Amino acid sequence: MNHGDAGRNARRGLLATAMLALCVFSTTVPARASAGTDSVKHVLLVSVDGLHAIDLQRFIASHPHSTLAALARHGIDYTQARSPAPADSFPGLLALVTGGTPAATGVYYDVTWDRGFAPPGGACKPNGARVAYNEAIDGKGSHGIARAKLPRDPRHGCAPVEPWQYLRVNTVFDVVHAAGGYTAWADKHPAYAIVEGPHGDGVDDLYTPEIGANGEDAPSASDRVTASIEHTEAYDAGKVHAVINEIDGLRNDGQTHAPVPELFGLNLQTINVAQKLAGYANASGAPTPALEAALVRLDAMIGSLRRALIARSLANSTVIIVTAKHGNGPIADRPVRHIDTSTLRRVIDAAAPGELAQLTADHGALIWLQHDRFAGAVARRLESLGGKLGIRKVLWGPRLALWFPSPARDDRAPDLAVIPDDDVIYGQPGASKRVEHGGFLDDDRHVALLLSGPMLANPGLLVRTSVSTTSVAPAILTLLGLDPNRLDAVRLQGTPLLPRISDAVWMSRH
Repeated sequence: MNHGDAGRNARRGLLATAMLALCVFSTTVPARASAGTDSVKHVLLVSVDGLHAIDLQRFIASHPHSTLAALARHGIDYTQARSPAPADSFPGLLALVTGGTPAATGVYYDVTWDRGFAPPGGACKPNGARVAYNEAIDGKGSHGIARAKLPRDPRHGCAPVEPWQYLRVNTVFDVVHAAGGYTAWADKHPAYAIVEGPHGDGVDDLYTPEIGANGEDAPSASDRVTASIEHTEAYDAGKVHAVINEIDGLRNDGQTHAPVPELFGLNLQTINVAQKLAGYANASGAPTPALEAALVRLDAMIGSLRRALIARSLANSTVIIVTAKHGNGPIADRPVRHIDTSTLRRVIDAAAPGELAQLTADHGALIWLQHDRFAGAVARRLESLGGKLGIRKVLWGPRLALWFPSPARDDRAPDLAVIPDDDVIYGQPGASKRVEHGGFLDDDRHVALLLSGPMLANPGLLVRTSVSTTSVAPAILTLLGLDPNRLDAVRLQGTPLLPRISDAVWMSRH
């Protein structure tokens, strides 16, 4: 694939218009690549930000005639699934599509620090640079990625580092594409081109309409999609329409014929925004009315995808996976404590003047320093002010090494991680959102994971064994008849298959 400026920007511009297209269904019969097994020919991955295991369980119990309940009756529900920490969108999605934690992918958050990079402007020296892969790197008019905003790599001719080049391992899209399969994905920022894999060509049909800057703390900001549950739902509906076009044998824009993807899917944001704006009714996960309504609308969106598969006679050969990049916390009916991130910054600066390189904070915090020898001093100062700062624990040194590589040996690994009290969110002054994600806490990580297909063995099975969402990636390849060891992260980290997937594959082939 040619990733020159003109080609990339033209491609992104085309993709960004697809949400506006509401096209009639095509009757084209899609071509089938060689990646499928005897029965499982397609995998549809639906990633729902914020969807906890308890959300799915409660919704199915109270809506027995819903789409999600129907999927559960024909599927396997993993009730103890957890995303990697930190539970942010980038590491959460990459877990699902690479089979690896940040220790393997090299991606710890959507805004991080790399000690070997140079910033977008100025002298190109490996003194370290902020790496932001969110809406901040959008091109003019939010179409594509502005390479002038990207960090540069002095070790490779000072070239700008595209999101997919930042990823250290391959993805399921890479493997399916290399096996002759057709792939597609839809997500919320152009930076999600990271799923294309290190070579930038793993996804044949990528759709990344910009959702924009966070608006959850500014519900009066009508120009921000996420300031409104309804606006976010409309945004999600555009991606659902794009995937329906793909089911109908078209590209996401509905204009060009294409095979039905062997592997495809999308990310949905409505539940994430409803949780942040409306929250929960109690600590047991009962939704507020606004969150309940959002769950009903989510079910309707997934239902429209399922009906499209049925209409195209694809339902019997498609496994649908419903899961989440991350959860949100706290699940509670009490107010949260909003602590100004600048307060953390001042404490770090006082403990080690001039040493703070990057502070990324939400429902937890990651800290990068200029020199790792100051980590202990910073940790002790933060812990001494734990009550004021809402800090439960600070991980650094050997304790952080249980999670991540040593920052002395890995240019991207953070020097410290802050685990706050459950009810603490770090952010801007005047923040009002009810929940957030991004940390190590269970409400951030305990997510829904449901695999459904009529060919699966033991329909309606509940699996209560603890599993990681990293096991979704090797499961996808196994279902499609491909070797999960083709994934770099699976080999590096020994990522296991989800329990009972072998039974499901045996049933699909016999």
